[in-house]
Amino acid sequence: MEDQQPASGDLNDAGSRQDERPTRRHRMPAGKARRAPAEPAPAESVPAAADESKPVPAADAESVVDEPPADVVVPQTVVFAERQPAGRRAPIAIGIVAALFVGAGAFAGAALQPYLADRAAVATKFDIARTAAEAITTLWTYTPENMESLGDRAARYLGGDFERQYRQYIDAIVPTNKQAQVSNSTQVVGAAVESLNGPEATAIVYTNTTSTSPLSKGIPSLRYVSYRLTLTHRDTKWLVTKMSTITSLDLTPQL
Repeated sequence: MEDQQPASGDLNDAGSRQDERPTRRHRMPAGKARRAPAEPAPAESVPAAADESKPVPAADAESVVDEPPADVVVPQTVVFAERQPAGRRAPIAIGIVAALFVGAGAFAGAALQPYLADRAAVATKFDIARTAAEAITTLWTYTPENMESLGDRAARYLGGDFERQYRQYIDAIVPTNKQAQVSNSTQVVGAAVESLNGPEATAIVYTNTTSTSPLSKGIPSLRYVSYRLTLTHRDTKWLVTKMSTITSLDLTPQL
């Protein structure tokens, strides 16, 4: 048998038929497809000129670097200081504070003492002036009905020889004034302490005195009298031991 060579046309036809055969695809199992790594996306290139044209401010850069994200908790270290035992300085400091406290108290006491002394002197002078005014009012205010007991009423304000002298004077004028129905009223218009030396004091009292009697036809006798009183402090109270008249002005209308 003779070997038959294919014609050129047959070879082309055969080759074309071989090319027309369907290509067989190989399928990958589902598990392997899931395990296959995904291809990374190509990174976008950022022009270098854009970064250089916009510099980041220093403050923003520091805030970006220093400030942690809001959801990140930054741990803080707590340091406990050891308690130091009290040394020699503690008693010294306490002594200094005590000395300052005592010094401040002494200074306050020294500054307050003149103020307290002035207040005590003012209170004493007020007591003297009040006693002098009450004594003058009692000594020279009376009616025909109570004139006999005037010495007893005035005794609470008088002391020494002056008490005896006043009683003698009242006893001498009682009969005459009772017969003439004389009434005497004394009103103090002013009082002041003239001097104060320990238990001795002098005071000046200014008065208006009005006397009435049926014998004067209803015309009152008006007098303006000022007295100087000497007072002595005895048994927690001031007593009048001397009295003298400074001025006496008669203002009685003349008929």
